[in-house]
This record gives sequence, structure tokens and C-alpha cells, in this order.
Amino acid sequence: MSYECFNVEFANNIAHVVLNRPEKRNAMNVAFWRELPQIIDDIDSHAKARVIVISSTGPHFSAGLDLSMFQGAAGNNSDNSNRPNKNQRAVASYNHILHMQKTFNCLEECRLPVIAAIQGGAIGGGVDLSTACDIRYATEDAFFTIQEINIALTADAGTFPRLVKLIPEGVVRELAYTGRAMPATEAQQVGLVNKVYPDQATMLEGVMQIAAQIASKAPVAVYGSKRMINYARDHSTADALDYISIWNTSMMNNEEILEAISAKAEQRDGAYVDLPVKS
Repeated sequence: MSYECFNVEFANNIAHVVLNRPEKRNAMNVAFWRELPQIIDDIDSHAKARVIVISSTGPHFSAGLDLSMFQGAAGNNSDNSNRPNKNQRAVASYNHILHMQKTFNCLEECRLPVIAAIQGGAIGGGVDLSTACDIRYATEDAFFTIQEINIALTADAGTFPRLVKLIPEGVVRELAYTGRAMPATEAQQVGLVNKVYPDQATMLEGVMQIAAQIASKAPVAVYGSKRMINYARDHSTADALDYISIWNTSMMNNEEILEAISAKAEQRDGAYVDLPVKS
């Protein structure tokens, strides 16, 4: 299937989802918000891979929201006779924000680990996209900017709920209030990215090696680990421990445990069952 904003490739149990509007700095247009959830749901629901890698093309990972969306909305309201009233505009805006949030939520809700490989700028929505992923890697020229403050907006598509759980709150506040760019080296220092690579080619090679290592593990165990980490992040220690106990009681597979032990002893990859296709 072809997409306006993405290329999707599959190899070695890895789905590589590539933002592919380099001439627009991979700005997030109307098609972006529709296509990303479709792609992620298709990969996850049909168990087409064990790991997803999201990378980009051109000088920037993403310039964030395509401002033509604002211009289009303004043009549609030029006829005063058909212009929605204040309440209608508020409800429409609320629904639009929920739609954008849902687009990035799909990455968190996906059963598979999602890795972001970031080059150049992760600007505005690019921050939202990358923070919704499980793991982030970056090139030396990468940077992160909460761009919304620079265009008189409050970031609303997921920046703050996720970023305050990834890096110190004081740093989030500084970025949010000033709109400054955080370079990759600083992002690594505060824990936003795991590793910084000299260039994109080297980064993608390294990220694919990490993805292959994840793909070699038992998919249900990886899925369980993602669920438990997300749950523990959002709940108390006591609640998380109880949930993990319930999860393992229902999901633990002795056959796969024995297979993992045998594979390690025999120095081979384990033969594990893939995640079931969603009905």
C-alpha cells in the first residue's frame, strides 16, 4: 500500500516506517494524521513485525504541524454567513486536538516496541512523535524544540504528559517557556535519547542492530514488558506489582521459557511464537 507521507518496509521482523516528505521538512499535513495510525494499526493488528523503527528523510526529522492546516481553516471561514459560532469552533477545535493526540497515542498503545531514529530537528509535533516512542536515538545534528510557544500556542498533542516523565521537570519548563532548541548532546545528558551517532547512516545501522536484538526475543514477553513499563510509569509501585503478578499468571508460557534456555545453551536464536493477529 502506498502513502502520501510515509514509506513502509519490512525485513527481518522489523517494520521500518519512514517519514517521506523531505521537501516539506516532513511537516505534518492532514494526510499524516490519518496515515500514521493506519500504518501502526496494520502492522500491529496483523503481527507483520516484532519491532517498529520510525526514521525520516531530508534535513529534519519533522518540522511539526504543517501551518497550511491553519491557513486552510482560515480560508474555510472567510464567508461570514457560514462561519461557525464560538461554541461550534471550540468544540471543533477540541475534537481536532483529540484527533492529533490519538495519532500519537497509537505508538504507545501498539503491542510492539517503537524506536525513533532522529536526524536534524524534532520540532513541535516532532517532539510529540518521538516522545510517544519507546526509545529514541539521534544524530549529532539533531535537536528538539517545543515550537508551539514560538507561534503563540500551548503544546497540546502529547508533549507535556510524556516529556515530564522522561526528563527533569525544570528542563521541560525551560524548553516550554523559551522555545529554545535542545541539542542532541544535551538530550542524551538528560535522558531523552539513549545514544547520539555521528550521522544518519551510522545511526540507522546501529538502530537496526538494536531492533534486530529486540526482534530475536519472545514477542509476548516483549509485549508484556512494554505493557508493564507503561503501567508502572502511570501507577503506584503497589498497583504495578499487582498487575505484573496478574499478567504473568495469565501470560507466562513455560514452553517459551524452556525454548529460551535451550536456545541460549545451543547458541542459536529462539523459535518463538509471534503475537496473535487481532480479531
